[in-house]
Amino acid sequence: MDLGLLYSGGKDSSLAALLLSEFYDVTLVTASFGITDDWRHAERTAEGTRFGFRRLELDRSVAEAAVERMYEDGYPRNGVQQVHVHGLESIADEGFDAIADGTRRDDRVPSISRAQAQSLEDRHAVDYIAPLSGFGRSAVDRLVEENLSVEVGPSETIERADYEAELRALLEDVAGPEAVTGVFPEHEQSYVTGFRSR
Repeated sequence: MDLGLLYSGGKDSSLAALLLSEFYDVTLVTASFGITDDWRHAERTAEGTRFGFRRLELDRSVAEAAVERMYEDGYPRNGVQQVHVHGLESIADEGFDAIADGTRRDDRVPSISRAQAQSLEDRHAVDYIAPLSGFGRSAVDRLVEENLSVEVGPSETIERADYEAELRALLEDVAGPEAVTGVFPEHEQSYVTGFRSR
């Protein structure tokens, strides 16, 4: 069965790909709004794996609405959630038997509720799988250490292909660099440089 995995090139989505590959033909799908070319970071990570890779163009108006929401809220949570759901909806329209993401049990955002998952499955006739939903951060980190080569650092310095890079760029264009530091708290990101088990 074919599965499209919403893929950022980070440790969570990369670990999800490894776990799912036992049961599905996994395609790594990086969603992009075309605001930056950061999606290429995920493509580079994918090149070192046996997984197929696709870039999926998302509706830029969703990014614009998310940035407006984040700026009004003063934090990124609701905007990032909007974008993540749009990404899953878009992949669900691509003809896969199943779709997945790398959300963990202890993620505050993004997260997909049972009701959202059921709605997604019913409307698109697709299975939604969150293979890390039973794993906490420490369990994920231990598995990542055994299976992946990873760079970790401050969000603004790590190469990655998640939504945040494009949303930061759009927010800076709309409201200036001070808005970015005001909305996004400091946190670490990961970028996978290789799959040890591949």
